[in-house]
Amino acid sequence: MPGHPAPEHDVELDVVPLGAGVLGGFTSRRGGRSAPPWEGLNLGDAVGDDPGVVTAHRGALERRVGVPVVFATQVHGADVVVVRPGRGTGGSRADGLVTTSADVALGVYVADCAPVLLADPRARVVAAAHAGRPGLVAGVLQATVGAMVRAGADPARIVAAVGPCIAGASYEVPAAMRDDVAAVVPEAAARTAAGTPAVDLTAGVRAVLLRCGVGTVHVDGRDTYADPQLYSHRRAVHEGAAATGRFAGVVRLLGTDGPLAG
Repeated sequence: MPGHPAPEHDVELDVVPLGAGVLGGFTSRRGGRSAPPWEGLNLGDAVGDDPGVVTAHRGALERRVGVPVVFATQVHGADVVVVRPGRGTGGSRADGLVTTSADVALGVYVADCAPVLLADPRARVVAAAHAGRPGLVAGVLQATVGAMVRAGADPARIVAAVGPCIAGASYEVPAAMRDDVAAVVPEAAARTAAGTPAVDLTAGVRAVLLRCGVGTVHVDGRDTYADPQLYSHRRAVHEGAAATGRFAGVVRLLGTDGPLAG
């Protein structure tokens, strides 16, 4: 019932290889107790879902990773916040989060945008970035890598994981919009499966990270629009749904008592 927490359950996390001493991965719609149209493990707290259910889902995610998970208010910009234990983000409007603490995890939530997780295991610096089309153009990835470097990271040692997002084959946009993106990130220019102008977020994100000197970039490759196990804002609009949920990317440094990465 509305206002009541969801029952206890476990969160399934698709773990990605970010290096020794780092746990990172992506959730999906699997599990969870949200009712339609958010059906599944909705982690978005501003999409109209029952707040008690979302709070329970976020609590289950925190149990899975072993520490509190910090989310910022995402605004499709390039601001980055350095997160310290006990301070959260202070309600910050930001699309990049960085920490050197093993006492917090960093989260970004998405429903077509690219969730990007980054780690320099040797320097013990991790980050999460929300890279949609506007954020990609605004420079959120460059800003996030820059904040990691200021915290002690070496770009050549950084391992990045680009999570599921809408694919170029599905992300139709007006030609002028595609060209505006391509003027900043040429690799993001694409065509849909039908041959119309499109933006390829994965290609754009990967290209920017490599230009930043990031040593390793893993790409998930799943298309949120085509995969019903993932939330997709664009698919929901096309299907006439009133709303949809958000899945998340989450990353943390492991302490000596942290959960196993797997």
